[in-house]
Amino acid sequence: ADASAQVRRLERGELKVQAKPEQQALDDLRQQLPGQPQASELIERLYQLASAERISLARGEYALGVDPKTQLARYQIVLPVRGSYPQIRGFLRALPGQLPALVLEDLELQRKRIGDRELTGRVRMTLYLSRS
Repeated sequence: ADASAQVRRLERGELKVQAKPEQQALDDLRQQLPGQPQASELIERLYQLASAERISLARGEYALGVDPKTQLARYQIVLPVRGSYPQIRGFLRALPGQLPALVLEDLELQRKRIGDRELTGRVRMTLYLSRS
């Protein structure tokens, strides 16, 4: 009888079903993330940050996918990078503040000779986007 009364209250809109905490957290995250149509703007901002540090980002690889668990869009980005260590470090330090939805996945750096000031490498990142 009590369950039937609750069902009637739900139907009339007097009672709301509480979402699971993890579902609520995921919904909150979706609302905070930039939308998928903003991907090109965000990637342009990535190149502006690199330019501000005077480092070179060559043409990279981009792959758009959907996370099957969260249903968030994932833009995987692999960029060749060239610059001095302080320049690359400044670029990477600026990323979280300017692009909080971007996650640094992997960084490979090398220098041809020990005395070279310039490093070459590869940066692998994932940009998370809301599909709405």
